[in-house]
Amino acid sequence: MGIVGIICEYNPLHLGHAKQIQMIRRLRPADTKIVCLMSGNFVQRGEPAIFHKSVRAQAALEVGADLVLELPVTYALSSAENFAYGGVRILGAFCDELCFGAESGDGESLMNTAKILLAPEFKDALRLFLDQGLSFPAARQRALKQLGNDAGLLTAPNDILGVEYCKAILQTGCPMKPLVIHREGNYHDLVADPKNPSATALRQRIADTQSIDDFVPTSRFHHATIHTSSAGERAILCRLRTMTESEFACVPYGSEGLWRKLMHESRRQASLESILTAVKSKRYTRTRLNRMVMCAFLGISDSMLSTPAPYTRILGFNDQGRQILRAAKQTGLYYNVGQKVDDPFWTLEQRCADLYGLFALDHPEPPGDETKQRVILFNQ
Repeated sequence: MGIVGIICEYNPLHLGHAKQIQMIRRLRPADTKIVCLMSGNFVQRGEPAIFHKSVRAQAALEVGADLVLELPVTYALSSAENFAYGGVRILGAFCDELCFGAESGDGESLMNTAKILLAPEFKDALRLFLDQGLSFPAARQRALKQLGNDAGLLTAPNDILGVEYCKAILQTGCPMKPLVIHREGNYHDLVADPKNPSATALRQRIADTQSIDDFVPTSRFHHATIHTSSAGERAILCRLRTMTESEFACVPYGSEGLWRKLMHESRRQASLESILTAVKSKRYTRTRLNRMVMCAFLGISDSMLSTPAPYTRILGFNDQGRQILRAAKQTGLYYNVGQKVDDPFWTLEQRCADLYGLFALDHPEPPGDETKQRVILFNQ
């Protein structure tokens, strides 16, 4: 029995995601099982997921996943590097392959780029360009070019993440192999392509109260509660305005005095957008700032983010997924969603779940939702 893993957000799950699962079914033997390791209620862009994790997990099972696990929140809100590393660390223990889409569709080139990024001489070249004031993405590209690598691979978002997956596979030493699929369409499109829509475009349609029915393979999202950053803006501002200096100093991504700049602007600006605009510079990406603010809001410190998650949550499975779990549980700790765990990480999970309810679009949701969640048992 082969097991293929997918690290995903499904924010929301669309036709392109369903196509990936269908392609795995075509490329691999009929008894191959598919595991989706999905971000929970907060995603890597530093935002709340548009729909609750239980809704998105159900959608994944409906389109062909056998097992859906939750990517712990400290990995989900990490940089691309740590997002990939956390996901590979979990799936690499029991999956044979990691499937992901990439604009280049070139697995060999992605792996070769990953090897160069891990080479000692790359660190020296990167530091040289960072010291010149370049942003990290720009410095990385210049360093790769200096070492004779095609830096063009690191211009498209899925290629960038694909390289990080390859790096994580090399760093962890896991036997999992990359299964690279050509990613069609444009990740950043604001207009939804009928065949290859971007999640960005679908979130925009949702924000504009337009239907996404033609772009998703399931009716699961039809009546689901929508969650947006703007709906929870006042809650975030309240947190930022009442944080102490020592709390700001512990916020992730705040190195080189960035936390101090965020603290000052939080005490001067009236809106979240004006805070982020005032803090942003060419050295720091907007996504990094979004993650920084979200971690501050959720009470996630730099030390929490850098500590490996102690366990993984089970969101749902079918009969084949139950078989996978038997193998997975021999390699790590897995707990059902909603199950209480005697670990400080459980307290963080509860806090994140309770605060997620403040991002509900129409009205805040009551706390305590996490302990009421149950694993989805999907019958095909």
